[in-house]
Amino acid sequence: MTLMTKFLGAAAVLALSAGASLAEPALIFDLGGKFDKSFNEAAFTGASRWAEETGNSFREIELQSEAQREQALRRFADNGNNPIIMTGFAFGNVLSEVAPDYPDTKFALIDMVVDAPNVRSVVFNEHEGSYLVGMMAAMASETDTVGFIGGMDIPLIRKFACGYAQGVQAVNPDAKIVANMTGTTPAAWNDPVKGSELTKAQISQGADVVYAAAGGTGVGVLQTAADEDILSIGVDSNQNYMHPGQVLTSMLKRVDNAVYDAMSSGTDLETGINVMGIANGGIDYALDDDNASLVSDEMKAAVEKAKEEIGSGELTVHDYMSDNTCPALDF
Repeated sequence: MTLMTKFLGAAAVLALSAGASLAEPALIFDLGGKFDKSFNEAAFTGASRWAEETGNSFREIELQSEAQREQALRRFADNGNNPIIMTGFAFGNVLSEVAPDYPDTKFALIDMVVDAPNVRSVVFNEHEGSYLVGMMAAMASETDTVGFIGGMDIPLIRKFACGYAQGVQAVNPDAKIVANMTGTTPAAWNDPVKGSELTKAQISQGADVVYAAAGGTGVGVLQTAADEDILSIGVDSNQNYMHPGQVLTSMLKRVDNAVYDAMSSGTDLETGINVMGIANGGIDYALDDDNASLVSDEMKAAVEKAKEEIGSGELTVHDYMSDNTCPALDF
């Protein structure tokens, strides 16, 4: 029997399973919801895989406002859930305050570093995967103009944009890169209408391949690109299936693996900073039946070569987070 208990205001609902173990893990999705077809959904996929393989359950909540972050964390911790996993950089400040109050609870935070003895901070080398899809964009473009549409204008998303631009220029130094951010508030992650408008604006400037790193907003980017008969590039999850033959590839950020690993570790979760990149399978690009006709042998060979060089350290992709500069793109 399942008891649904409402808390954190009328909008948020937390599923509590009767008789559940106190060591049951919990997952808190960032704004945009678990079915954003991107970042949050990747986290849900990892949690679901863990539950299916183990036969165990996990608790979850989709936030409706910023104010619920701390309340959700404390509610799960007070309930004995362990570990508690959060998706998104915006949990950083809140977790810094909450974690010391629950020293026996393990926390896993994706996309931000919190220095606490009971926290695993999972960060990704998104710039590496963005470089690969940037190469593909340049090779696929017939106009020598490609686009980038980010979600909230934060250093993390600029990290995507800069890696992408570097990859584009590695193939075509004369290529034009049109870049836009959706907004400066968390609402930028879930605005497919604005994503559509920005896509049309970039098409008017000649872009025939557009890379979206914008959470749920990217759904509007991919849809409009398909409607306007240009190519798009998905992000985080494999989004090739959304518009077969129109999505050139997707930059895979294996958030699913990060969540799966955290839940598999349980209360033995190893804390500290965990960096996931090309070298350890945390970052990749998607190639499947839905985009195989778009990726030439030449394109695949070039990208695989770059992937190997990045993984070995022979090729370094600039990381915007390291010094907040972007040599390949002028913001």
